Amino acid sequence: MENEENIVISLGGSILIPENPDSDFVISFKNIILNWIAKGKKFFIVVGGGKVCRIYQDALSKTINADKEVLDWMGIYSTHLNANFLRLSFEGNAYKEIITDPSFISDINDPIIIGAGWKPGCSTDTDAVMIAKQINSNKIINLSSVPFVYDSDPKVNPNAKKFENISWDEYISLIGEDWIPGMNLPFDPIASRLAKESKIELVFIGGKNLESLDSYLSGSSFMGTIIK
Repeated sequence: MENEENIVISLGGSILIPENPDSDFVISFKNIILNWIAKGKKFFIVVGGGKVCRIYQDALSKTINADKEVLDWMGIYSTHLNANFLRLSFEGNAYKEIITDPSFISDINDPIIIGAGWKPGCSTDTDAVMIAKQINSNKIINLSSVPFVYDSDPKVNPNAKKFENISWDEYISLIGEDWIPGMNLPFDPIASRLAKESKIELVFIGGKNLESLDSYLSGSSFMGTIIK
């Protein structure tokens, strides 16, 4: 049975650190999370690498002949830095360490648990799905740098079609099934297949639109995409 007090969030690294760490975003995000903790919610927040990850991966590729696994490790280490930035921002309200192995997540009682990358072969989106399975949650909130899921990149195609509701099969057909280290997608292919198999619903919200996050947590209407 699902525990509705447990909330899993996959937080895109490019929201947290678009160019430099976004302290204004962190303050607003933290206030929302702390407000809901006071109402009895518990949050599992998995932080991605975002642009920082891709910068390091590009630099490493120019330095050595890096294979996929090495590039993945570079990306994973960048998520650890991003996650610790967020963890420290909660000033002791979060668990004392970042979690990199999602299989141990259910043993921690703190109201805020910050996770990061674990193993090569997928992104932190997959870690978020694994955590959701561990704690019996059938929903994940994905905070991304774009407001909806689109049929193409809206930054390149101004006529990109947005979706408010889409099936996992439709979404996977849009993004493909292969994982490439550093790939920039709303939700990675490995995570998407695992979420589909596990019957997990993804609530996709533009990360800068924290009012929509608050509305969703309140059970009200919000701007974003539901994938199920």
